[in-house]
Amino acid sequence: MKLYERVAAEIQDQVARGVLRPGERIPSVRQASQNRGVSITTVLKAYTLLESAGVVQSHPQSGFFVRAQGRVRIPGAPVPLDLSSEVEVSRLVLSTLRAIGSQGAVPLGSPYPDPATRVNYVYRSTAGGALKPLPNPQALPADVATTTTTAGVAVPFVVRVETGTMNRGIYQNAVLFDPTKDGTPTPLAPPKGWNKRLIAVHGTGCAGGWYVQGAALGVSVLTGDNLARLGEGYAVFNNSLNHPTNSCNATLAGETTMMGKEHFIKTYGVPDYTVSVGTSGGAYTSLQVADAFPGLFDGVYVNATFPDALSISVSSLDAKLLSNYLLKNNGSGLTEAQMTAVSGHKTARAWYDLALQSGRTDPVPNRVDAIPASPFIGGYKSAVWSAAVPPGLRYDPVNNPKGARPTVFDIARNIYGVDSATGFAKRPYDNVGVQYGLAALNKGTITVAQFLDLNQKVGGVDIDGNYIAGRVAGDEGSILRAYQSGLQLGAGAGLSSIPIFDTSVYYDEDHYYHYQWFHFAVRERLAGRNGGDTRNHVMWRGGVSFTDLFTTPAADNAAVGQASASKSWSAFVKWMEAVKADGSALPQRDKVIARKPAEAVDGCFTKSTTPQFIAEPQTLGTTGGQCNAIWPSYTAPRIEAGGPVAADILKCQLKPIAYSDYKVTFSDAEKKALAAIFPAGVCDWSKPGVNQVATVPYSSY
Repeated sequence: MKLYERVAAEIQDQVARGVLRPGERIPSVRQASQNRGVSITTVLKAYTLLESAGVVQSHPQSGFFVRAQGRVRIPGAPVPLDLSSEVEVSRLVLSTLRAIGSQGAVPLGSPYPDPATRVNYVYRSTAGGALKPLPNPQALPADVATTTTTAGVAVPFVVRVETGTMNRGIYQNAVLFDPTKDGTPTPLAPPKGWNKRLIAVHGTGCAGGWYVQGAALGVSVLTGDNLARLGEGYAVFNNSLNHPTNSCNATLAGETTMMGKEHFIKTYGVPDYTVSVGTSGGAYTSLQVADAFPGLFDGVYVNATFPDALSISVSSLDAKLLSNYLLKNNGSGLTEAQMTAVSGHKTARAWYDLALQSGRTDPVPNRVDAIPASPFIGGYKSAVWSAAVPPGLRYDPVNNPKGARPTVFDIARNIYGVDSATGFAKRPYDNVGVQYGLAALNKGTITVAQFLDLNQKVGGVDIDGNYIAGRVAGDEGSILRAYQSGLQLGAGAGLSSIPIFDTSVYYDEDHYYHYQWFHFAVRERLAGRNGGDTRNHVMWRGGVSFTDLFTTPAADNAAVGQASASKSWSAFVKWMEAVKADGSALPQRDKVIARKPAEAVDGCFTKSTTPQFIAEPQTLGTTGGQCNAIWPSYTAPRIEAGGPVAADILKCQLKPIAYSDYKVTFSDAEKKALAAIFPAGVCDWSKPGVNQVATVPYSSY
């Protein structure tokens, strides 16, 4: 037996005896070399042998982990399953869905349509425009354009596009490739046009993103900014499960990204670095995957940013409760203007638009809600489904109570946990102890009587989204798992040591819930997990309004958007290149901070057809500095209730009512009323949330 085989056998024996457990990281190659007194080459050969045997698996930049071994018994599965077999697990998922929708269910068919991988070639014409199919891979057409990559290599603008299925999603990767000269790609012989940089692309949305493979990627790898990046030599990859409108589950997106990057590396080779780009739902997916799956991304470039889908759900439910109180239960004469102050938003329309987003937590079809409709997105929409999901499988509390439920909680039921009594996913939403309107009370915007009436009647929503009189007590187990899994962005794992570039793309504090405070929530979470240090995070503000998206944009807004997009990407790439070039022994986070270029600083753009960049630390507010004068930002109901801008406390710890916390005077009767509203106490925002823990990278469920 050769030395590397003996090393592999010893490790395999440790796994078999339970000394090394599934999911546990084994020593690094260098550490194992030192521990065993053998060469690095010997250890690397041993680990490669173990990986080929299915004993361990590798993660980019994170090392080797023991993978699940053998066949295990899953509750409800007819036979033990091989968890490493995607086919077997997918069959279990399929059979479970069929069972869920058994009452009048429509057969789903095969879990795999056509697994064949397809390779196509497209090219850019000298006439410009969209990419065109390459008629003959053996001969380039006369009108093929030439492009020069960031590496200074001039090549025909021909792109190799690979399409297939992976993790039940449809994937694509694309890269410059001359089929008349480049041979079959291998890790040791990548195409000449690839600049060794890789971009992971994420889609948008969330509502309706459950139980489907998806018919579209959300963001094409062949158009827009991605087309420009391809021309510069970048490779791009995507998957329909990285489009939140197909799958609003960041954990699944992370697992899918991991597979996609692994496949790319096996096809083309290891990139010098990998960055993730995303807008809106793609922004939070980029951030969450980067944090919970360290090493997949070396940098993140996001815009129209949220921390996670959960932050939208929690804040939208709060806004929904405020709307319901104002429109139906208002016993104190609270005006819409006063409620706007309670909500923290700029206008009533702003918090109504946020309230409309609570439909993604409501599984009951065709519900009517009094929330005023948006001029852009219409009225309240509960139970949003992809048309691909057969009606017979869909939940209905009367006609199909065992059907699949269309909510952000139920799509991640394996993470949040399942209520054994109902079969529904447990919820992390909680508003016990939240004093809605606390800031407005202390400012004198609302009276004590109004504050008391609001908090007495604001209530909550039950598991089916029905309004209830009492507050909602979130399930503490699901809250714990939200933090551990990264479904609630922690920002202290992978994000702590990579460049993060955050831009607005569009700025609108009046419509459509993509508000600036969400950007600041990301920064505050980074601060909370990294000793207050957010130097690896850069924020630029300014862009088109939501109205501009439906009409010809105002000239100044359009100019700001264009300047921000081009200059921010340039600064981000310069940052990435500088970090990559640093071969020192500095810790990665220190490299990221030390190699930050002068252009990578906080700031905003003047609102002009010739916008100028203002370098200035970005702060949440309507005053203080030039940027807040041009691009003011507002808050949200729970922040106005005393909560942190980070919006990372799902369930607060409680404290006794202390009247020193109020800048108004309560009568004895009012004190008695307040005590009755909050019998267990009020939120103590100075303490961490209940079960608020750090993200556990590469978790399994």
